[in-house]
Amino acid sequence: MDSRARPYRSVLYIPGSKDRALDKARSLPVDAIIFDLEDAVTAEEKENARATLAAAIAQGGYGSRTKIVRINGFDTPWGRADAEAVREMAVDAVLLPKVGAPSDIDALTEITGDLPVWAMMETPRGMLNAAEIAAHPALAGMVMGTNDLAKELQTRFRADRLPMMAGLGLCVLAAKANGVIIVDGVYNAFKDDDGLRAECIQGRDMGFDGKTLIHPAQVDVTNTEFAPSEAEVDLARRQIAAFEEIEASGQGVAVVDGKIVENLHVATAREILAKADAIQAMQTE
Repeated sequence: MDSRARPYRSVLYIPGSKDRALDKARSLPVDAIIFDLEDAVTAEEKENARATLAAAIAQGGYGSRTKIVRINGFDTPWGRADAEAVREMAVDAVLLPKVGAPSDIDALTEITGDLPVWAMMETPRGMLNAAEIAAHPALAGMVMGTNDLAKELQTRFRADRLPMMAGLGLCVLAAKANGVIIVDGVYNAFKDDDGLRAECIQGRDMGFDGKTLIHPAQVDVTNTEFAPSEAEVDLARRQIAAFEEIEASGQGVAVVDGKIVENLHVATAREILAKADAIQAMQTE
């Protein structure tokens, strides 16, 4: 599957210490799972969580969902042991919290080797160094840590997230410039579907590939809003057909719904159809 077509609409945090949650995740219609050894695990459970998670990963059953493990930072007593444990697990990536510079990733890859790295982007320093972080050769994805970022910025909550727009925008630009995945931060009010939907639409319009989630109840809204709509798929098909018709005849300009269709529109249309096909394939596996 083409990496740009691969869906990352819904990326659900699952506590690495809880057998029941780890088992339930096998049946949830999410595109990716972040198995969390950091914030979702208490200090008393940190050591046991590694073994619990390793057993769940070894058991398998997560299908084509991308499997990412978030470890504790190297400034904690658990980070290095987490990295050593994840190195032995059959997962797709390791997620490092509070990445502030490329050197943070270097320190991780000294332990995890060739395992792809995802970076939590959640500090002012990380925002200012986003371009260099995204360019690191080991980096495959970025995850916005909006709760920590809001704390660091000392902002007040606003539904439009205006205080975080500079940071969010820098990270999106960095990710797109380097061809890495970027997913938006969590929406804390997990029973507020309307608020979640509005934030999903905002994130998708900004260019995020998907959204991190804290509760399974958020999956359906997120999957819907980050997937190509029926109208978008229909338009993409008509744009491609019109462009190919003009190319074949060698005459005129392709026009759909009163708008000129150029090469870049066709490239976008093909990406939309590829993503729709990839989503369909995951749903029918």
